[in-house]
Amino acid sequence: MSSAANANRRPRAAQVLVMLAALVVLVAGLKAAQTFVVPILLAFFIATVSFPITNWLRNRRVPRSIAVMLTVLVDFAFLTGVIVFALSVVGELQARWNSYYGPLTFGKLEQAVESFANTEDQLRHWWQMNPARNPEMQSEIDTPTEEELEAAPRAEVIEYPEPEGQEDNRLAKAAELMIGQLREVQVSQIWNLGTGVLGTMVSFLGTTVLVVILTVFMLTEARMFGRRMDAICEARGPNIQRMLSALRDTQRYLGIKTAISLATGVMAGALCWAANIDFWPLWGILAFALNFIPVVGSVIAGVPPTLLALLVSGPPYALAVLGGYLLINTFLGNVLEPMLMGRRFGLSTLVVLVSVIFWGWLWGPIGMLLAVPLTMVVKVILDNSDEFRWIAVAIGKEGRRPAQESRILTEGAKEKGDEVVGETADVAGGS
Repeated sequence: MSSAANANRRPRAAQVLVMLAALVVLVAGLKAAQTFVVPILLAFFIATVSFPITNWLRNRRVPRSIAVMLTVLVDFAFLTGVIVFALSVVGELQARWNSYYGPLTFGKLEQAVESFANTEDQLRHWWQMNPARNPEMQSEIDTPTEEELEAAPRAEVIEYPEPEGQEDNRLAKAAELMIGQLREVQVSQIWNLGTGVLGTMVSFLGTTVLVVILTVFMLTEARMFGRRMDAICEARGPNIQRMLSALRDTQRYLGIKTAISLATGVMAGALCWAANIDFWPLWGILAFALNFIPVVGSVIAGVPPTLLALLVSGPPYALAVLGGYLLINTFLGNVLEPMLMGRRFGLSTLVVLVSVIFWGWLWGPIGMLLAVPLTMVVKVILDNSDEFRWIAVAIGKEGRRPAQESRILTEGAKEKGDEVVGETADVAGGS
């Protein structure tokens, strides 16, 4: 009996090892294929968010090719405007830092260091002269009376002038040090720096062109969605109801996330403007962009304006700005967004946080941006597997049972899946 059980455990253990090895190979392959996969995912993200614009134009009898081109132009103009504006504000912020914020910051740091050093010296002196530490000193110390304290001579503070020429010597030494460092810089280092910057710019432009081309084709191919769903049904492919529900959830998530991020950016910018914080448009744009990153993005967006308020206006203003950011993120992220998402969309908070960390490690900022949609795709794949469906249930919100999950997905597909196919078929027929 025991030998039969051991014989059954060995194939299962070998199967688990093979699955783990395949998972490691898959993750390594995705890491190596970053330059290939990331533009496709970014184009999918832009196309999904922009599809309502194309659909709105198609409903107004605009030809599909013109609607797609207008959508891409709107996306390009919006992103270019945001980037150019952010870069201009960052340049102004850098100039202001060199002239005002930098000296103010370093001055306060020097004051804090000096205050800490004085406190440390006083504590050390008190510790050395404390009679409780050395009982023998108690008998040697005579406590003076009030008359003796009043009659004691006052100590005179003697100021020693700084030797002449010392400041000039410091400047000369600093200048010699800077000249020596500049002499060590070789032409090859400058060339390598220039080629590195040029290579980065070329890579960025190439990726941008590739993303634009992929976005155009994705928006154009969207009209064939209904036909492909019918073909998958005829081929007895995966559960179409689950695929429709996942697609609808992904599009719904990205659309609602864009609207919530836009509201977050506007409210954060208005808060910084009301608190008289410099460069408030930049902090609004930062809040809009980072709000796409779940859990941690909105927290990171609130750090720079809070520190700036602390530096310029003091702790009360900093606490007010921090409280305003917490109020905005609590209302929009924890109240309004779940209410708009609905109960069908569900990943536990821990899974969302782990997915942000994992996809961010795998693909950088783009992975963090698409962490939730990618995790939803993985969840759908696991849902369609009888062997690994329990993992999908485990990472789901509130741990729904498979029957309950299937019922919710079926209802969602009946309500919204046919609507997606019908709209797409109408668009295809109109084109």
